[in-house]
Amino acid sequence: MARATGANAAASTDPKAIETLHEDMIHDAQLDFYGRRLATCSSDRTIKVFDVVDGAAAGQGETLRGHEGPVWQVAWAHPKFGSILASCSYDGKVIIWKDEGGASTNASSQGPYGARGGYGTQSGWQKIKEHAMHTASVNSIAWAPHELGAILACASSDGNISVLSFNNDGTWAVDMVAAHPIGCNAVSWAPAAVPGSLIAAQQPAGPGAQGAASPLPSVRRFASAGCDNSVKLWEFNQEQNRWVDIEQLVGHSDWVRDVAFAPNIGLPRSHLATASQDRTVLIWTQDTLTSPWTKVALNPTSGSAPQGAASTGGDTPTSAGKFPDTVWRVSWSVSGNVLAVSCGDGKITLWKENLKGGWECISEMDS
Repeated sequence: MARATGANAAASTDPKAIETLHEDMIHDAQLDFYGRRLATCSSDRTIKVFDVVDGAAAGQGETLRGHEGPVWQVAWAHPKFGSILASCSYDGKVIIWKDEGGASTNASSQGPYGARGGYGTQSGWQKIKEHAMHTASVNSIAWAPHELGAILACASSDGNISVLSFNNDGTWAVDMVAAHPIGCNAVSWAPAAVPGSLIAAQQPAGPGAQGAASPLPSVRRFASAGCDNSVKLWEFNQEQNRWVDIEQLVGHSDWVRDVAFAPNIGLPRSHLATASQDRTVLIWTQDTLTSPWTKVALNPTSGSAPQGAASTGGDTPTSAGKFPDTVWRVSWSVSGNVLAVSCGDGKITLWKENLKGGWECISEMDS
C-alpha cells in the first residue's frame, strides 16, 4: 500500500491510502505533471500506473514489466513530450515507457515521440528505450527542465552518471560522466533559468532597445550525490562538448543519499537540499552563479535551524541536531519554498524558511 506524499502534502490534511497490489516493498510513487496519473515501483520488479480521479486512484491500474530486479525510481517526462515514464532498477537498466493508448488525432498534440498518449487502452504502455550501459544498480533518474529538451540523467552504483538525450531524428545520444568513484546515489537538475535572470530580463536590452526585455538565458546544470560523502555540480561545456565538474560541496560525514534543487523562475537565489546517511539535511544557497555556496543544517531537535548556522566551504555542521535515523529523500514544493524530508524512522517533516533566514519545521506526519 502506498501513500502519496511530498512537499505538496502541505496542501492536504487528509492523505489517502492507495492499494497498489504490489507484492513487495514500494520504493517510489510519483504523480504526473497534471496530477492525473500515479506511478509506483517496487521490489517485486514491477511498475504500476493508476488514473487519479477526485484525489484517489481509480481501478487496479496497469502493470509494467521489464526489469529483472527491484525498481528504485520512476520519473514522468514533461507532457510536451507525451505520456512518457522512465524507470530505473537494481538490474542496471533504465527503461523509458510510452503510453500508446488513446492517442489523440489532433495534430497539435504531437510530441517528439509521436502522439501524446491519453488515458485509453488502445495499445497500452510500450518500451521506447532500454538503456543498459551501466554495470551496477541505477539508483536515481531525473528529467531535465523541459526547456532543455528531452534529456534524462541516470545515477548508478558503478560511479557513473549517464545523460540520455533524444535527438530530432529519433535517435538517442548518451554521455557518460565519471561522477563518484565508489557509487552515485542521486541526481537532480538545476532550474533552466539562471539565478537573477527574471530581474535582469526586465532591464532594457541596450541603447536604442526602447525598453525591450532581453531574452532569458538558460543553464544546463545538475547535481549528483555520492558514496564519497560529497555533492558535485556538473555543467555542460559547449567548447569541450562534455559535462564538466564545476564544484564539489563537502559538508556530510557519510553517504549522501539524496539531492534536490529547488524550483526557481529566475529569482536571485538558488537552493539545493542534500540528505545523508549521517542523519543530517543541509540547505545550500547560492546568490548568483559565481557566488560561493553557503549551507545551513536543519535542526529537528528544536524544530528550526539555529541562528547563525550558515557557513561556507567544507565546514561540517556541529551545532544543529540530527534526525533520528538516516534521511533518505528530500523533495521541494512546486513553488520551491517548502521542503519535505523523509526519514528512516517513518516520519515526513515539512520545512520552511522564516523571515530571519532560519528553517522551521511546520508539519510532521507518519509515512
